[in-house]
Amino acid sequence: MERLGDIAVIEVSNPPVNAVSQPVRAGLFETVAQAAADHQVKAIVICCAGRTFIAGADIREFGKPMLPPSLPEVINRIEATAKPVVIALHGTALGGGLELALGGHYRVALASARFGLPEVTLGLLPGAGGTQRLPRLVPFSGAVDLITSGRQIGAAQALDLGLIDKIAEGDDARSAGLDYAKVLIEESRAPRPTSALPCNPPEPGALDAARTRLAKSARGQIAPQKALDALQGACDLPFAEGLTQERALFLDLMNSDQRGAMIHAFFAERQVGKLDEIKGIAPRVIQSIGVVGGGTMGAGIATSALLSGLSVTLAERDSEAAERAYAAVTGLLKNAVKRSKLSEAKYVQIKAECFKTTKYYADLAPCDLVVEAVFESLDVKKEVFGKLDAVCKPGAILATNTSYLDVNAIAAMTERPRDVIGLHFFSPAHVMKLLEVVVADNTAPEVTATGFALAKTLGKVAVRSGVCDGFIGNRILSQYRKALDGAVIAGASPYDVDRALVAFGLAMGPYAVSDLAGLDIGWATRKRLAPTRDPCEAYAEFADRLCEMGRFGRKTGRGYYLYAEGRPTPDPEVDAIIAAERTAKGVKTRPLSAQEIVDRYMAAMVNEAARVVEDGIARRPLDVDVTLLNGYGFPRWRGGPMYYADRVGLDKILRDITTLAAEDDFLWQPAPLLQRLVADGKTFSSLNT
Repeated sequence: MERLGDIAVIEVSNPPVNAVSQPVRAGLFETVAQAAADHQVKAIVICCAGRTFIAGADIREFGKPMLPPSLPEVINRIEATAKPVVIALHGTALGGGLELALGGHYRVALASARFGLPEVTLGLLPGAGGTQRLPRLVPFSGAVDLITSGRQIGAAQALDLGLIDKIAEGDDARSAGLDYAKVLIEESRAPRPTSALPCNPPEPGALDAARTRLAKSARGQIAPQKALDALQGACDLPFAEGLTQERALFLDLMNSDQRGAMIHAFFAERQVGKLDEIKGIAPRVIQSIGVVGGGTMGAGIATSALLSGLSVTLAERDSEAAERAYAAVTGLLKNAVKRSKLSEAKYVQIKAECFKTTKYYADLAPCDLVVEAVFESLDVKKEVFGKLDAVCKPGAILATNTSYLDVNAIAAMTERPRDVIGLHFFSPAHVMKLLEVVVADNTAPEVTATGFALAKTLGKVAVRSGVCDGFIGNRILSQYRKALDGAVIAGASPYDVDRALVAFGLAMGPYAVSDLAGLDIGWATRKRLAPTRDPCEAYAEFADRLCEMGRFGRKTGRGYYLYAEGRPTPDPEVDAIIAAERTAKGVKTRPLSAQEIVDRYMAAMVNEAARVVEDGIARRPLDVDVTLLNGYGFPRWRGGPMYYADRVGLDKILRDITTLAAEDDFLWQPAPLLQRLVADGKTFSSLNT
């Protein structure tokens, strides 16, 4: 604390994000009390040093007993001060940081500041008065949106809502806070405690509508619904009672399985890039990238790079294909403008200065990194890499976007195997967060480090994978799809499976996802692997029958589902095809419950994931969790398959596998790692450290 005339300035300095840790809480409590007791002080300014205002809690305190003073006590102390308290905001005021700001009497922010209450993304709700103070400042609908979505807003929207009082010019939040405090003193403005304001009432039926909406958009999650309970309390209860209810709801969530799962996901995504092999290794500088192939994937990769500030040259086989690729990428950029993800001026600049298409590989020569995104054929990809090796500059990284194929075989087509890596994007590449960084036998450490650095530039979550058919995600997917196909042959329908797994938490069932991606993609992979398929494998043929009929999913209007009016409808013809296969194989069918379907799904996923970890394809179980959460729709509030397995018990997973082996002892062979962990009484989480 520093006193400047009749203003006390309290500055928080706790790099890197000024987390509101116990020493910060204690310091704030003490200095606010000192300023309040100083008769020469007429106003108080609270600001932060460094690049941001308080950006949330100290993650090192997660899961530990909270030492006093608690954040609610600090905020109540600030709000009860009998002198005007100005909160000067810059950077990101998130979570507990924004709740603290709500406890001030006045708020001034730099134009670049951003605000959010992301607690629901951790399975929690704002537990330091956020659900009670926010709807007293902003319209009730705005409070519902911010708290139940966890999204961030900018200063202009915050001002429009009433969250802040003023946007200051310049880039010095401390000075802006001082200037505002001087105005308040000159105008003899009194303290304005948020708790004394009336709660902005909801529109009739708004709460019920919000509950219905969240039941769909946040299906299975309890935190958003509990947050609505707390917000309703802000309307129905006196402030003090609303705070008490909020705290009780917060503590309920703290003790919930979902909170534990989402905290695990939070930490796993921060740990996944910490690898000994790239520790202290400087990545290569990437300013321009090349993309070979302008189809759905190539266009998405190019768009992702352009939106992240990189220059892109996209190569196609001829002028006509290059023109189509240019139209596809600019169309995606135009959509980004419509969604306010890109300004019109930046869109014009990108088209003029940062993006071009070509039919000549030689035009990729200046690029720092080139990503191949052509047809999923090893021969085609080998040919592309031979050409790239001939034209790309020394030190350029050559990356393949293959989903399954052998990166070592692709690298062998070049004279620079140390510069070759797999960068497996997920479609749509400009939207999906996951990037599998596939490290080949000869990939240089700085190339691996560059893959992770590029992912960060693109706003993606990178996971290291070794080389095998399908890498981490698709290798696991192939096994759990076999298990689900087995469930269908045993008596379930694809629609039973989809309903059971949507109820489990997936956004879409796996058969609906196959229709969306295109059934021909999986068919191509199955045909590629057919010559090496073990004759002992119980192979389900119904997917091949659909493809032979030209039923490739949504793009053909028929797959597992019918799409006559754009919406998926179960098709009796699919049931008939499956029934014919059961009869031909002499299968005696039985009904499968939704829980049995889920148990099969999880047992197959966890069993193959254990093999992936034991083989070293994934370094740690948490790598599997991050992959399935960010690329395969696994519900975040379940923490990932390995975390889920630890929660239900590895012995339970092993028993399910052993039981299912009576049906198919080839598919259901327990992974040795899973068996050892059960025998030793250990968990997958024990392998993460």
